[in-house]
Amino acid sequence: MQNYIIDIFIFIVSLLLIVIVMLQESKDDINDAFNGSKSDLFKDQKVRGAELFLQRSTAVIAFLFIVLVIVSVALHH
Repeated sequence: MQNYIIDIFIFIVSLLLIVIVMLQESKDDINDAFNGSKSDLFKDQKVRGAELFLQRSTAVIAFLFIVLVIVSVALHH
């Protein structure tokens, strides 16, 4: 039963990770893919507000996901 509980947590954390990644803005523009140029105007801007929260929460949830998977593999063997 313990193995199934951790698998459920892995599933929930993976869905949460997918949602948070999808909420983030892309730093690349579709036009850059076709004309090869990249604007350096906003390159050195600091991340603030909601973007900073999403960036940090993505890192924390990704770390949690990796730890849960390692623990799950250790419990299944």
